[in-house]
Amino acid sequence: MDYPLLDAFLTMLWFFLWVMWFVMLFRVFGDIFRDDSIGGWAKAGWTVFVCVLPFLGVFVYLIARGRGMGQRDVRQAQQQEQAFRSYVQEAAAGAPATMATTGATRADELTKLAGLHDHGDITDAEYERAKAKVLAG
Repeated sequence: MDYPLLDAFLTMLWFFLWVMWFVMLFRVFGDIFRDDSIGGWAKAGWTVFVCVLPFLGVFVYLIARGRGMGQRDVRQAQQQEQAFRSYVQEAAAGAPATMATTGATRADELTKLAGLHDHGDITDAEYERAKAKVLAG
């Protein structure tokens, strides 16, 4: 087989560039449809532009709206983190009431509460309230 080492490196380079191109393309499409600040016609326009002239469309999108992509990603991550924290706090507050239905022992419930408290998902006051409920129930 006559395939020099440099050709193998160049083939790998082109392959990785091709994969990076698709990652960038999907990221742009994801940002177009996630962005609530632009309307439906603008989303349709960007989508057609990126589909018809993909290289030019992606590069123009990155130039025109690239700064906002990072800000939107950060905002979405913060919203997801807040939703997770509120869910965990609601679940921790309601945990002692479900103890009888799940068959968990008080020690199991206290272990779960301690884990949530140590991880920082519930505050000291919430931990003490929930612990008091478990011990009283």
